[in-house]
Amino acid sequence: MFSQKVEYALRAVVHLAAESPSARTVEQIARATKVPQAYLAKVVQELVHSGVVRSQRGIGGGITLIKSPEELTILEVVNAVDPIRRIHTCPLDLAAHGARLCPLHRRVDNALAAVEEAFRTTTLAEVLAEPSESVPLCEFPTLRKATE
Repeated sequence: MFSQKVEYALRAVVHLAAESPSARTVEQIARATKVPQAYLAKVVQELVHSGVVRSQRGIGGGITLIKSPEELTILEVVNAVDPIRRIHTCPLDLAAHGARLCPLHRRVDNALAAVEEAFRTTTLAEVLAEPSESVPLCEFPTLRKATE
């Protein structure tokens, strides 16, 4: 349902959120997220252009989130690299349908709307804080402390 670019962008920002406020290089992010470095560099450029991350060259530089993980939503990341395309008119360009979607395309659009809303209301901090035996981007499951 989502492009590889969205997957890679989400991996990158989740890693940056976990390391926030520390800066990371594209090489460090690529290694941690198992994303090809050359492709990640292009994705990071789009995230910079969209205002999701900032890039600072030189010693002490690197990639950081512009917003805190508590403020940055999954939808902002998705929209930065490959926005969800809602269906507003008949995808088949049937003149008789126009803006009145058929039952199939109305259901598809309703599903897209639900995904969009779920992503709009989910922050990176929530993803990282969610209780789970599987920690994002970790190869080995780690049990969280009972006090967390």
